[in-house]
Order: sequence, then C-alpha cells, then structure tokens
Amino acid sequence: MGHSRPVDQAGLRRGNLALLVRTLREHGALSRAQLAVRSGLSKATVSSLVADLELRGLVHSTGVSAGGQGRPGQLVDLRATSACGIGLDVHVGHVGALVTDLAGDPIFSRRVACDVPAMGPERAVDQLAELAGQALAAAAGTVGPPVGVTVSVPGLVDTGTGTVTFAPRLRWRDVAVADGLAARTGLPLERIAVDNDANLAALAELAAMNAEPGEHSADPVADLVYLTGDFGIGGGVISGGVLVRGSVGFAGEIGHMAMDPLGPYCSCGRRGCWETQVGLGALLHACADPDDPVRDPTLDLDQRMRVIRARAAQSDQRTLDGLHQIGSALGVGVSILVNLLNPAVVVLGGYFAALPEWLVEPIRNQVVASVLAPGAGGARVVGSRLGFTAATAGGALVALRRVLDDPTVVPPTQRENEEAPA
Repeated sequence: MGHSRPVDQAGLRRGNLALLVRTLREHGALSRAQLAVRSGLSKATVSSLVADLELRGLVHSTGVSAGGQGRPGQLVDLRATSACGIGLDVHVGHVGALVTDLAGDPIFSRRVACDVPAMGPERAVDQLAELAGQALAAAAGTVGPPVGVTVSVPGLVDTGTGTVTFAPRLRWRDVAVADGLAARTGLPLERIAVDNDANLAALAELAAMNAEPGEHSADPVADLVYLTGDFGIGGGVISGGVLVRGSVGFAGEIGHMAMDPLGPYCSCGRRGCWETQVGLGALLHACADPDDPVRDPTLDLDQRMRVIRARAAQSDQRTLDGLHQIGSALGVGVSILVNLLNPAVVVLGGYFAALPEWLVEPIRNQVVASVLAPGAGGARVVGSRLGFTAATAGGALVALRRVLDDPTVVPPTQRENEEAPA
C-alpha cells in the first residue's frame, strides 16, 4: 500500500494537465483564472500546471485578457506547433497521409494512387512507409515531433498488436502492419496504432460535428453511426460518446449484413451482403456500362463522383435510376441500424457524401417509413463533413490523443523555458 499514493498523485496530475490542454484546445486562449473556472481546479493548481505545460512547450503566453473583474490576467494558449499527429490510410485504390498540429489543423496531406490488392501487403506497406517518410519530412520543418501514427484499414483489425486480421477488399489476412511500418521507418512501435477505417472516420466526424455548436442543438452529439461509402461498406458506431468495439473488437462490419441470400457474391465469399447492393461497385454497375470511362479503375474517386454528379444534374436517366436504386437499398439497411441503435445522427461517408442531393431523401423517407419509433427516434441522416478524408483525419486525431490524454509524453525542454512570452 505504501507505493499507491505517489502513483495516484502522478496519475491525478497527468489527468489535470490533460484537462487543461483539452480546455485550451476547445476554447482557445484563456487566463489562468478562466482556466480555473472552466476546469474546476483551484487557481494555485492551475498556475502550477500551466508552468509544467510551459516547460514542455505545449502552451505559451499570448497577451492580456480584456474585461472581467480585478486585474487583467495574462492569457495562456496552446502552442499548436509543439507536436503533431499522423494519420495514414490504406485503401483499395490509394495510400494516403495527413499530418495535423496539436490544434487539429492540417500541416501536410497527400494521396498516392495505387492498386493495393495487386501490390500485395509487403509492397503496400513499403509504399505506406515511403509516404510516412514524406509526412515526417514535411512536419519536421513546421511542427514538433509526432506523438503518434495511426493507420486506417478497411477490415478487421487486432488493435492490440496492430495486425490486420482480415481485409477482404485488400485481400489481406494476418498482416502485421504496425511491425512492418516500425521496421521500415524507425518510428517507435508503441507510437504506431492500426484501426478500422470506419471507426476512425466516426471519431473524426463526431469531433467535427461537436466543434460546430448550435447547429442543431445545444447538446453535443453522443450517439452516431457512420457509414463508409466505398467498394466495401463499413460502419463506425458511437454510443454515449464511446466507440463501440464489441467483445473482441470487430463491431461495425455492417456491410456484411445478409440482405439477399440469393444475391451476388461478396468479396468476403458470402452472398447478398449489403455492400453488394450499395457499395461503389454496385453504383458503377447500376449507372454505367463496363466500357464507360467512369468505370476506369485508374480514375480517382473524386473524379468518378464528379462525372456521376454531372450526369445526374443533367437528368441522365440511367444515372438517376441507378442512384434511386442505391438510395432505396441504403434506406433499408439504415432503417435496420436505426431500429437497432437509435442514433441521433447517421453520417453518410465516402462516395455517399458526394451525392447527397440524390441519396439522402430516399434514405430519410425509408427510415421514417420503417423505423418503429415516432419520427425515426429523432435520427437525422446527413452527409459527411470530411468526405474521403475522414479516416485519415480520425487517424491523426487518435494519434494526438497520446498527448491530449497524457501531456507528459512530451518531455520538458530548456529551450522553450528560455523563450520570451509571445
């Protein structure tokens, strides 16, 4: 028992440091007195914590607060360039990278088109490591070192080991992504995480939605379902503000709900999965012949969606019929999810987010007609704010959580201590 109190005190201090960093990230520059009010900590405790954060270079003085009672207080603000988070993305048709500073603002973004299933896992991780190197080089001159790297993958992931258990669209099974990336880049293994793309996208969308107060309600959204719109369909489920992972971490594989036992074969080997009805392959098949340029696999997803949008806007009947077919099939599956989970919001991500004018309304109509609760239980169906970048944004956000949850991962630096207040 003799050792428990110091450990508890250290843990409490880490928690309080994290509370101040998160408060500044959310509200911007505040005086120590304002920080004390918002955090519920005493002014003396806040002053001690701010001094610690200044030594680590995570905060700096930015001026004097105006208004209020008593003497003006010196403002403290997050030093956004003190650290960065990196999100990496493995996709069927590309690998991508996003670097954000501590405030969440982008520093570097790049996407490299490649046929990941054809490359095989070893060459794909080579490509990912090369892109990670470019991201690190770009960040080196602008922001502090990365506190974490998170790789998003469309499939089942063992997050404990950073291994992709099964990603049918990539044709990957038991691929040790974290180990491979650490070996190729020299990044510490403990700073590399791997997660499902829909889970990461759901976290990013939730953060983006709650960063816009008053849009629909004064209360932050805490229950959300995110749908990836791609060749594969995945789901990220957030309940009570917490990501739902399930008993062994494989929750959210909603693209493999069996909607038609006699339907076409899915990439997973089964028949009639929901993704065979609403995945990007189903959309392209419904809207275009095999020799149509929009079916060209070398075309970027953004380019394909621009072509389909243009045709729909010009009332091309084949395109409109295809979009109606996809919207109706989406509505059936979304209704099941709303009946099951009662989310406040269903976010349509990926290619769905590029076509909201033609997809959202049929989905809403189907949900209202099929959900037992009056008014669909309050569920709103909305297009993604982040589009195709949601998974990498979520990866960078999760990477930053290492410092947002425990600012002591950034060591004190004498250089920062010697700097004059800005």
